[in-house]
Amino acid sequence: MLPVRIAVAGREQLLAELDVPLELPDLLAQVTEPVRDWEVEIGFGKGRFLLEQARANPACGFLGIEVVSKYYRHVRDRAAGDHLDNLVLLRGEARYLLAAVLPASFARSVHVYFPDPWPKSRHHERRLFDPESLDLVLRLLHPGGVLSFATDFLDYGKLVGELLRAHPALKVETAADLWGGRARTHYEDKYHREGREILRFEARVASCENLFHPLGGRGVVAATTKPPEPPESVSRIVKSDG
Repeated sequence: MLPVRIAVAGREQLLAELDVPLELPDLLAQVTEPVRDWEVEIGFGKGRFLLEQARANPACGFLGIEVVSKYYRHVRDRAAGDHLDNLVLLRGEARYLLAAVLPASFARSVHVYFPDPWPKSRHHERRLFDPESLDLVLRLLHPGGVLSFATDFLDYGKLVGELLRAHPALKVETAADLWGGRARTHYEDKYHREGREILRFEARVASCENLFHPLGGRGVVAATTKPPEPPESVSRIVKSDG
């Protein structure tokens, strides 16, 4: 796995140089006034949505996550050239960053637009949205925060919609075509011009007390189950070495 990089206002650091979970206000403190709210985009790609939102809302902090290095560098350079001091960019794998690096309950919005659907069954475990990892996305939101999702891969979108509606902490609605006038991503604009059908959902977090999905228990059990005792022969070896 490539080392995680963080870019703010033209300055870039390695995650290894910082404490985790990240103190996001501290990252912006040297370049801008304190921000009131935060929004996150997971998988920002070419950055059209993220850059436009950061320009239009200078009093809000924006954080973008992207694993593809060339897209990260492209948006990093655009943000520095436009002096977007309210934008934090992370180059790294989303699940790791959500689980181990970012603080909880700091964002008013999380945006996930046109993620890779990984259509082959052997790749389904790579999907960001499944019962065992949805809580990693939701934990970024404070109570009342909103997760916005869109995809043109309809089979995957229907699965995501069912997954969100089955979560007792979420109030889910099918979103309107234009997202209330917000900027479009590169893919959304392309697919809209092509007339391609797009599924969009907005899920509002009613409570942050328990964000685990009811169908995700197997993964949690697997992660916390006590490992089996070693065979007696191994135990004797360990004891003799001690």
